[in-house]
Amino acid sequence: MNLKEYIINDVSIRKFSDKVSEIQELFNQLTYSHLPVENNGIYMGCISENDIRCFEADKKLEDYQYALEGFLVRDNTYWLDVLEAFAQNDTNILPVLDEENNYLGYYELNEIIALFKETPFFNNAGNIFVVQKGVKDYSFSEICQIIESNNAHLLGAFVSKIENDMAEITVKINPSGINEIIQSFRRYGYNITSEHREDHFNKNLKDRSKYLDKYLNI
Repeated sequence: MNLKEYIINDVSIRKFSDKVSEIQELFNQLTYSHLPVENNGIYMGCISENDIRCFEADKKLEDYQYALEGFLVRDNTYWLDVLEAFAQNDTNILPVLDEENNYLGYYELNEIIALFKETPFFNNAGNIFVVQKGVKDYSFSEICQIIESNNAHLLGAFVSKIENDMAEITVKINPSGINEIIQSFRRYGYNITSEHREDHFNKNLKDRSKYLDKYLNI
């Protein structure tokens, strides 16, 4: 997926000579968390809105160059890596440089997320469920094997949570009989953390629990 057409230049890169008061006013007009900064045509990093609010208004950006955050992506960076860079740097704007370190513009978070929504994982009809297993015990090859052995096709899967040495993997498959697949995952030692009307196992447990409660209350 070529992202070059999504490079934006609506806001010009700021300079060391810009006054802090000017940048503060610019942030008042924008929804960006950061703004890129250059010096003599060289990209130096990004200044965050949180930092700029704490600086003396009559000084220049050059006086606070230590506060610049040096994150960036290249114009040939894969889109999933771009998304990762957004998350790792807690930003909604990412400066884009070419291989010669020339500043080209920036990516905006919502534009890149919109691309993610167009992938088959979100755009195609299917069944989504969440499985859980130990971090060292699960494998994507096993997950694929379980799904395909039930004559279903995987549309996408990703690790959506890791906590207490347990990993949760969100899975989407083509529309198919999900109950058989869920039972197969249980046989392989996976917990199913999402709820499904087709899950006969959970339905039977609930029915038995209600029966036991009724019996104990006689």
